[in-house]
Amino acid sequence: MASETVLPETFARAVDGLRAARPRDEIALEEVPAPQRLAPYAFALSAVVRRDTDEMATGRLILLHDPAGHEAWDGGTLRLVTYVTAELEPELTADPLLPAVGWSWLIDALDGHGATHTAIGGTVTQTVSTRFGELAGPPAAGDVEIRASWTPLDTDLRAHLLAWCDLLASTAGLPPPGVTALAHRRPAGAA
Repeated sequence: MASETVLPETFARAVDGLRAARPRDEIALEEVPAPQRLAPYAFALSAVVRRDTDEMATGRLILLHDPAGHEAWDGGTLRLVTYVTAELEPELTADPLLPAVGWSWLIDALDGHGATHTAIGGTVTQTVSTRFGELAGPPAAGDVEIRASWTPLDTDLRAHLLAWCDLLASTAGLPPPGVTALAHRRPAGAA
């Protein structure tokens, strides 16, 4: 008979909170293998944001738990680490305000869901790629990538997951819940 690993209560409660939260319909979550060397206990989710059949953004959220705590985690025993990326129009990617706006998406989402935290840090990277030679084809493409980590101050992480889903939705350009995006309309009399 195989012995079952007993998870620390703090970690088990945190994982249950992540599993209990329900994102908006455009966001599909999936449990994926977590990195094993970052902390004694880890759990990971991946996400894909779709609008109709188009993939608009992807991300990964990793929960780390070290019962002994970690100095870089501001004394906490839990840490959330995220990576979110989306393709953008090159004009948007070239906007010098994009990094500050991208970071505000995360901070506003955490604050908006009451996801209390400390020791938050991260980067927002914007890139524009132009293809040449054998790879020539589509016009220039732009990407935004948000990497961040923070120490949650509560063990029920539902609010943190919902905030992360809001970050994904903002990065993907989805309208806020309850707001309908207007379809592109042709002017009256246009053929």
